[in-house]
Amino acid sequence: MPFSRRNFIATAALGSASLALGLDEKKTDHKRAVTAQRPPQRPTLITKTTGLRSLDAAYDLLRRGGDTLDGVTLVCKAREDDASDDTVGLGGLPNEDGVVELDCSCMHGPTRRAGAVGAVKNIKNVSLLARAVMDHTGHVMLVAEGAERFAEKMGLPKENLLTERSRKIWLLWKETMSREDWWGPGLSDPNWKPPVPVPPAPQSELWQQKLDRMEEAAIRLGIAPEWRSYAIERALFRRGGTVHCSAVNEKGEMSGMTSTSGLEWKIAGRLGDSPIIGAGCYTDQEVGSVGATGSGEENIRVAGAHTVVENMRKGMSPVEAGMDAVRRVAKLYDNNTEKIRFLQMVYYILRNDGAYAGVSLWSHGPAGNRMQFAVHDGSGRLEDTVALYQGSYISWPPIPKLPRSQ
Repeated sequence: MPFSRRNFIATAALGSASLALGLDEKKTDHKRAVTAQRPPQRPTLITKTTGLRSLDAAYDLLRRGGDTLDGVTLVCKAREDDASDDTVGLGGLPNEDGVVELDCSCMHGPTRRAGAVGAVKNIKNVSLLARAVMDHTGHVMLVAEGAERFAEKMGLPKENLLTERSRKIWLLWKETMSREDWWGPGLSDPNWKPPVPVPPAPQSELWQQKLDRMEEAAIRLGIAPEWRSYAIERALFRRGGTVHCSAVNEKGEMSGMTSTSGLEWKIAGRLGDSPIIGAGCYTDQEVGSVGATGSGEENIRVAGAHTVVENMRKGMSPVEAGMDAVRRVAKLYDNNTEKIRFLQMVYYILRNDGAYAGVSLWSHGPAGNRMQFAVHDGSGRLEDTVALYQGSYISWPPIPKLPRSQ
C-alpha cells in the first residue's frame, strides 16, 4: 500500500545553518524564475494541486475578459461538484457525527467586497453561497442554520452531501480509529507532550498488524477492493481538505476564494481558517491575493493570508512574504519541531503583477509526496513549494500506540 510503507515518521529538520542556506538558494532561484516568466499584465491563477484540471477553463475565461471572481469560482465549484474529491463539497469527509459541514470565503478585488459561510450542511456549492452573501446582504459571514435558510432563499438546492463512499470511509474510521479524535488537549496546550512511544515505523510488524485489522474491517463494511487501500489511508492519515484559488487578469484586477469540508472527523461546528477573511483567504488588488490550506487553527492565530499580503505591501517577494508567515506558525510552538512535525501549512501567493509562490511549513506529506501547487499563466502546471523544514509532517492526532495485544 503506497501510503503505509515509507516516510510516516517525519524526518529530522536540517541544521539551522544548512537550512538557512538552502532556503536562501531556493528563494533566489524562484524570484529569478518568476521575474523571467511573468509579464505584468498576463492573467495568472494559482491553486491547490487538485484545482489544476479546471485551470485551462478559468484561464480562458479571464483571457476573454471575464471577472476574476468568476474565474476562481469556476475552479472551486468544480471541486465541490466532484464527488470523488473528498476534501470539499459533495462527498467531503464528515465530522465525527457523520455529517458533512462546509465552509467558504471569497474576496472581490475590484469592489473590495467579501462574503463567507461556515458550518453549512446540505448545500453543495458553498462557493456560490459565499458569493450570494457578498452580493445580496449587508453582511460578510453567515453560518450554520441561518446560512442554510439563506441558501434556500437564494435558490440553492438542498441535498445529501454524504456519498456512499464517504459514508463508508467514516464508518471505517469510526470502527477502527475513533478513539483518536479531536477531544482533549491540543498541540497548543502547555502540558502537551509528544506521544510516547512515537508511532511505529511503517515497516514494523505492529504497523502491519494494524493495517491488516483495518483491511478486515473494510471488507466487513463492503468497501470495494479497488478503493480499499485509499479508504484505509484516509481513515489513518488526517490531512483535512481545502481548495483555494487566486487570480489576476490583464487589468490587474484580483479575486480569491477558499472552499473546504474542513478537517475530517472534526467536532461538530468546528470552523477552521477557510471561512475567515484574513486567515484562509485575503485579497487586496493593490498588493496581491493569498489563500491557505493546512492547519487552520494555527493559521487563524497568525492571520496568515493577511500577514502574507501585508508583507508583500512592505516590499517582500511572494516567497519571502510566505516564509515569514510559516515562521510565525513555527514560533507559536517556540520552533519546537517535536510539536511542529504534527502541523502543515501551505500558502498560495499571487502578487498583482503576476509573480507567485507556493510556500509550506514542511516539504513533504506523510506518504513522502512532495508538496506542490498548481499555476496557470498561459500553461497549467504543478510546481514544488518552498518549505521551511525539509521532511514529512505527521498527521494530527497521531496514529495511536499499537500494542501486540490489540
